[in-house]
Amino acid sequence: MRTVDLIQRKRDGETLSTEEIEYLIHGYSTGDIPDYQMSAFAMAVFFRGMSAKETADLTLAMARSGDQVDLSSIPGVKVDKHSTGGVGDTTTLILAPLVAAAGIPVAKMSGRGLGHTGGTIDKLEAIEGYRVELTKEQFLQQVTDIGVSVISQSGNITPADKKLYGLRDVTATVESIPLIASSIMSKKIASGADAIVLDVKTGSGAFMKSLEGSIELAKAMVEIGEQVGRETVAVITNMDEPLGLAIGNALEVREAIETLQGSGPDDLTELCLLLGAHMIQLGGKAATYDEAREKMEQLLHNGEALDKLKRLIAAQGGDKELADHPDRLPSAAYQAEVLAAEDGFVSHIDAEELGVTAMMLGAGRATKEDRIDLAVGMVLRKKVGDAVKAGEPLAVLHMNRNETMFTEEMTQRTRRAFTLTGNAVKKPPLVYAVVSKHGVQMLHNE
Repeated sequence: MRTVDLIQRKRDGETLSTEEIEYLIHGYSTGDIPDYQMSAFAMAVFFRGMSAKETADLTLAMARSGDQVDLSSIPGVKVDKHSTGGVGDTTTLILAPLVAAAGIPVAKMSGRGLGHTGGTIDKLEAIEGYRVELTKEQFLQQVTDIGVSVISQSGNITPADKKLYGLRDVTATVESIPLIASSIMSKKIASGADAIVLDVKTGSGAFMKSLEGSIELAKAMVEIGEQVGRETVAVITNMDEPLGLAIGNALEVREAIETLQGSGPDDLTELCLLLGAHMIQLGGKAATYDEAREKMEQLLHNGEALDKLKRLIAAQGGDKELADHPDRLPSAAYQAEVLAAEDGFVSHIDAEELGVTAMMLGAGRATKEDRIDLAVGMVLRKKVGDAVKAGEPLAVLHMNRNETMFTEEMTQRTRRAFTLTGNAVKKPPLVYAVVSKHGVQMLHNE
């Protein structure tokens, strides 16, 4: 088997076999296939695409390139959740205890953030004492004992994907549906999930900007799940504005706790109930979505989900009292209100612009080496559709720097992210569609 022949065949639109794809991924992982040949292969896929079976084969080959987590010792159906990212996305911190309270074991491995704000692991480190690294044995035992654990992803999960992703990033081949779908799903499969719920973001603050592209990606990932025996459901959700109100690590942990206390933002609460309902339906704890949804609402409002969060925090060395006293979380030294310059209605919020501003405040990383300031970020006071008067706050910045020029720059950037109009604006839908093995169910059009 020669690499150049496989590149040529994919360039010409032919279909590669399972063995040929395994040869490519194994050879690239071991260094036998150089970057320049894999770059050519990625470009051929970019232009020619892959069949559903090819994409599933690519996914499995990448999943097998490193460690694979065996969750079979944990009783029950293990359902994982993945979000394609966005601004203010705090769902894992809420969903892990919420779904575990319903009897679905949650064995969650999450990552750190690069960009807007920290990842789930960075956010959890805002909880003093919380250990994000456990041994495999400790991880499995904790899920068996209390039903939930959230830890840092192993360094050797899907090394082929890490290597290929880095190559795609510098060869203009990131925006390929088969390559994106296999990258995401390979990590979920290697992490041991029996079933998967995907939160596919769409809009200005998302990786996928268009609804059409987001649905195409969701369909590809659901198809991979079907091909490899992992039932998968994808929910297409709005990221034309930040999710919830908080952007920043400790601020988002506080918002997650408030949501589990029953007083979180409406959109964040609704999305967690929806994703959680799909998770417990896939996990066999409810026969229908409606029954699952009702169970989620009960657990959120009767305190059981909050109790599960306390057990999670305590089991991993953190201060469980934070769940009752979120004011103990790290807090910034300074706050600055960003005031509206005129009356009107919020017609648009540039989620990406706010995310970059939060990163500049110190809440995220521009490079892997950057240190995150867990206390800083911003809290929105207005969302799309809200009325606003001149002089009312649009957002509040939480900062540990108090220089006048810095504050003014951050204030101006934040104000520019809000577009006001003189006419009343309808609030945007939170969820556009649900994609499953049964097809695409449109709930709202853009």
